[in-house]
Amino acid sequence: MEHRYSWLWVETRVSGAIAEWDSCAALDLRVSERFSPAEQKIREKEYDRALHLVEDEAKRVRRRPAERIDAQQRVVGAFPRFASVALGLEDEAVHILTDGFLPIGTQFAQWARRFDPDLTMRGTIQACRNAWTVCGIQPLLGDRMRLTPAIIGYSLLYPYSDNYLDDEAIPAARKLEFSRRFRDRLCGLRVAPRNRHEAAVWSMVRLIEEQFPRSLYPHVYECLLAIHQAQENSLSQLEQSRPPAVPDLLHLSFAKGGTSVLADACLCHGYLNDAQSRFAFDWGVLLQLGDDLQDVQEDLNSGSTTLFSRAAREGIPLDDLVTQLLTFSEFVADQVDQLPHGDPVLKRLLRGSWRSLILMAVARSHRHFSPRFLADLEPSSPFHFEFQRDRHKRFVGRRGLYKVLFESFLASDSGPSQLPCPEDWLGESLSIESSREFCTLAGTTA
Repeated sequence: MEHRYSWLWVETRVSGAIAEWDSCAALDLRVSERFSPAEQKIREKEYDRALHLVEDEAKRVRRRPAERIDAQQRVVGAFPRFASVALGLEDEAVHILTDGFLPIGTQFAQWARRFDPDLTMRGTIQACRNAWTVCGIQPLLGDRMRLTPAIIGYSLLYPYSDNYLDDEAIPAARKLEFSRRFRDRLCGLRVAPRNRHEAAVWSMVRLIEEQFPRSLYPHVYECLLAIHQAQENSLSQLEQSRPPAVPDLLHLSFAKGGTSVLADACLCHGYLNDAQSRFAFDWGVLLQLGDDLQDVQEDLNSGSTTLFSRAAREGIPLDDLVTQLLTFSEFVADQVDQLPHGDPVLKRLLRGSWRSLILMAVARSHRHFSPRFLADLEPSSPFHFEFQRDRHKRFVGRRGLYKVLFESFLASDSGPSQLPCPEDWLGESLSIESSREFCTLAGTTA
């Protein structure tokens, strides 16, 4: 078997991505569209109009399916005007969101909840974000945007495996034992799940296996083992007493982020060419850095060390790092533009979404930037930074209210699906894997 995505390949790509990142420090930031204070006010007014509608819907308790469907349609129906006025999106981009990403997100959340009613809203949304990433990649590789069993399986590995390994309440020895067994399962070994948690993880791997048989799609499992290795390396680094140096931080973050989206892309149709592998890896690096920026305050509070929390802890303004990150996002978007597949509207939507996420993170973490930098950057945002901070606090404070609407969406019927039925999937995984291990121990075949 060709080990296309061996750890040596990952190390080589990490080095290349670090060189690309470093080169962005020497480039001038491109000036994107700028908004006057009056234009920002217009967009903020439309933002609040949509927010009030969503909150009004969330306050109502709905028991009948028809009522839940009506509520869902009203919320979705308000989105085009919000996207057009508040976000400034073109009609084709709004269509991609309302007829592509939103239905996929609803379908994914409904499948996940039926599989595991105890899965939290936060875990479901986290997994859904990854599913959206994969579905955003599909058209760029010439595939139709759609949810598949493999996408569900890989996306749900996040709340079941990554969050488990990141949980500070779980002893390191338990994490390492689970990680070892998880690696064995990714290698295709017959490992019986010891508990419900492992049974859920094993089920997700089996979803991938049924869509991509190992003998026909070896690259899929090389990618899965690569992200697993990156996660283990990151976990080992966290166990050390000293915070990692900047070069080590870059290496760990780039490997973890890059291999994650590399696996996303490979799960679209089982293989990638060189250009596709590179853009997927760099996309993952960008998303990892963006997540680290978003979590800078949380990481400071918990003592976790990232490129951004390290600088903030040392009292260094994050101005230069964010300028470099914005430049790097344009570099990755340029790679996407060069791909032969994918609608230009989708490519512009991705470019804008990456920039918006960075700007929102800056707004929330404004204490870690110089006043001059904030003043220079704020006109690049469709909303004032103070407005974004206030609405974020409002969302956090009313999370319970939005959970009502979230549950309403999950309870509505999304229509027929070609996906495997989630009911009894967990029980099947327990019985199948346990019977296989029993037969192996008995010297027979299952």
